[in-house]
Amino acid sequence: MSHDRFLDLPKLDLPTAPGQVSITAPSNIALVKYWGKESGQIPKNASISFTLKECLTRTTLSYAPIDHREKHSSGLDGHLSFEVYVSGVLKPEFGDKIETFFQRIRPYVPWIDCFSWRIDTENTFPHGSGIASSASGFAALAGALMGLEAAWSLSKTSAQSLIEKTSFLARLGSGSASRSIVGPMMYWGQHPNLIDSSDLFAVTLSQNLAPVFLDYQDTILLIDKGEKAVSSTVGHNLMHDHPFASQRFAQAQKNLEQLLDILNSGDLMSFCQLVESEALSLHAMMMTSNPSFVLMKPNTLAVIERIRAYRKAREIPVCFTLDAGANVHLLYPSAYVGQVLPWIKEELSVFCQNGQFIEDRVGTGVKII
Repeated sequence: MSHDRFLDLPKLDLPTAPGQVSITAPSNIALVKYWGKESGQIPKNASISFTLKECLTRTTLSYAPIDHREKHSSGLDGHLSFEVYVSGVLKPEFGDKIETFFQRIRPYVPWIDCFSWRIDTENTFPHGSGIASSASGFAALAGALMGLEAAWSLSKTSAQSLIEKTSFLARLGSGSASRSIVGPMMYWGQHPNLIDSSDLFAVTLSQNLAPVFLDYQDTILLIDKGEKAVSSTVGHNLMHDHPFASQRFAQAQKNLEQLLDILNSGDLMSFCQLVESEALSLHAMMMTSNPSFVLMKPNTLAVIERIRAYRKAREIPVCFTLDAGANVHLLYPSAYVGQVLPWIKEELSVFCQNGQFIEDRVGTGVKII
């Protein structure tokens, strides 16, 4: 499948007055991880994730038409005019990352050159601590742009085409952002067992999904709310010369194949085993790269040990997964909330920074406010 399909642009009736659009986009938590990519934000293996509900980025994208003669005289040719505000504070340090994103998406939304932009954004969760804030952030920005394109289009855009292009654009900001567009689950990356899979955008997984997974819980234990020591971008790049890279990519493809069967059957204990193995494999790649790095903290390991002991003693299908950070995602069916939540408060919260955790669950994706 070629990216050329996204170059087929709709005819638009562009506004002549300023305006804005507001949107929310969730983070997601990968069950089978992607770690390592090629140029153009192409993953080395397929991945699959739960779309979350409460861990959100809220973004208001404001625009004002630009007189191109003024743009030329101000020296802005080749660059977009934009400002980024996080929780009301101007953040010029985010400029390079947003500029890179705009340059990447320009061929597919060339009308962005016609406006100056203001991005006002905030998260409902700690930024940069390994809860995929870049995923929700770029999903929100892509969703806002596509919301505008759909509103200005002179012809009706199908819902499926809108989802695919939003995911395609979000991927060009952050690979995992491609999986934050809709719920309950999305997969991204070519896989032989998924005939409609693509490296260019994520696809919704809903068919053959056991009902238990439709409202799965994810309680995020905030072990460390600080920014992680090594960014995901650096971590991905360290996979290029990693001695175990090829084995890891093959393992992830096989695990995804097995997970598809588990998601169909509803075998929760097998789900726990596979998801935990994936999380530890991800961090094993970090610890064996050159240079190596460790994002887990002592309390991360303490919580993991207690989760496994609780599952064995109570025979309740709780399990953990980890993103690229120290925080622990505790996954379990909604039927066990009454048993699991008191245990979290009484025994696990003491390992969290300031006793804090986020009660989250499977959600539905990007929404225009």
